[in-house]
Amino acid sequence: MTLKLSPSILTADFSALATELRSVSEWVDWFHLDVMDGHYVENITFGPTVVEAIRRVVDRPLHVHLMISEPARYVDWFARVGADRISFHPEVVPDPRTVVDQIRGAGAQAGLAVHPDVPVETIAPFVGDIAVVLMMTVRPGFGGQAYLDEVTPKIAHARRLVEKTGSDAEIEVDGGVNLTTVDRAVDAGADILVAGSAIFDGKNPPAAARRMRERLDVLGSRT
Repeated sequence: MTLKLSPSILTADFSALATELRSVSEWVDWFHLDVMDGHYVENITFGPTVVEAIRRVVDRPLHVHLMISEPARYVDWFARVGADRISFHPEVVPDPRTVVDQIRGAGAQAGLAVHPDVPVETIAPFVGDIAVVLMMTVRPGFGGQAYLDEVTPKIAHARRLVEKTGSDAEIEVDGGVNLTTVDRAVDAGADILVAGSAIFDGKNPPAAARRMRERLDVLGSRT
């Protein structure tokens, strides 16, 4: 089993973002871009112009995670500037299938994000039409939070749901993932690990990315 590493740029140094991202690219499979609007979550991050700039400086695929209250308004724009995957939270829209179809129609892969307080069953009707189930192991809004152990059984639940339906959707785990917690997420069924402050630690991001990559390779070789 090949486990994938997807650093979140949320805690990267935005004054030297291109340098930060290029410095870790060797060890990563995706970059995870958290878009927040100050409505669905308290924080505000960035919009399509930053995604477009990142697309110009890295050759890894980009997963845009929309933590926003009106994802349908921005899907086409994010796809146009270079998002390879776009995930959103289904509880913010009347009909998640419409937005899933919109994302796919825009040329990106669709994903559904599961907030720690939202049941996994919420995504069940759509699992066959998405590329990724994004399991949040923190309450979204800010980087540097601690991994919520109570979400680990939900990761396993999502894994069973994907397998039961015959979907090829990947399970991505986002929040508090570091060298101490990564084993729990993988053992529960994660395919892709999002690590933010564990990679962009303000000290040595390339070394941190290499250590996480090495750990994922060890964990992947066990299965």
